[in-house]
Amino acid sequence: MMYLTPTINAISLKDYMLPCLNKQLLGLDCPGCGMQRSVDLLVHGEFLAAFQMYPAIYPILVLLVFLITSTFLKFKYSQQTKMVLMFITAGTIIVSYILKMHNLFN
Repeated sequence: MMYLTPTINAISLKDYMLPCLNKQLLGLDCPGCGMQRSVDLLVHGEFLAAFQMYPAIYPILVLLVFLITSTFLKFKYSQQTKMVLMFITAGTIIVSYILKMHNLFN
């Protein structure tokens, strides 16, 4: 009997991931380390694992969806919403990086 594998499992981003220059030179993760692996996990439907890999993945996705949507549709408070989403995204990246470094050195 012939089995078909789903297309989503056939797509593997792991072959195309770029190495982190900061990690190679200094031996420490950068604030963006884990984002590529998190996107790969999202593509494969592993939503909790994607969050655990890189907690800022969801605020980044919300920001991207808003930015793409706001280019086609005009919102009343578009500028303020964009700034709030950018601060939430940046804050999530910074806090998760601080916690990652704290766990690494303690």
